[in-house]
Amino acid sequence: MSTLKLLALSLALAFGVLGAGIADADPATHVMVTPGDLKWAEVPSIPPGAMIAVIEGPMNEPAPFTVRLKFPANYKLPAHWHPAIEHVTVISGTFNMGTGDKLDTSKTHALPPGAVAIMQPKTNHFAWTKEETVVQLHGVGPWGITYVNPADDPRKK
Repeated sequence: MSTLKLLALSLALAFGVLGAGIADADPATHVMVTPGDLKWAEVPSIPPGAMIAVIEGPMNEPAPFTVRLKFPANYKLPAHWHPAIEHVTVISGTFNMGTGDKLDTSKTHALPPGAVAIMQPKTNHFAWTKEETVVQLHGVGPWGITYVNPADDPRKK
């Protein structure tokens, strides 16, 4: 299977999308990835406008994964939770995160580049941006996203 097909498959189920990433070679192989190696694609399980680059995966299996998410300016990610612990590192921009059942921009923490957020499984949280922002997400799958309000789920629209 070609790398492009593997990437498409990976994006089809990780975050509601699944599959393989750049570093899915032999786990004993040393892997180095530069920003130019990243292949960005749309993310069907979060509101339109965000992009994902799978670095390591697959996200649908009980294995380590690493992805980057790029959010445009003025992006809003409604309240949701994940089945496993979430580790987020801000690469660029400012990622505003809060906890609760509904997105409330007044109840967030502004996370600048280098900041880290760790959310425990099934913790309701939300995020928004003022400027383009890139975060790196890593953990151990299987991964998923469940919206507090099912009407917020773009997969159901």
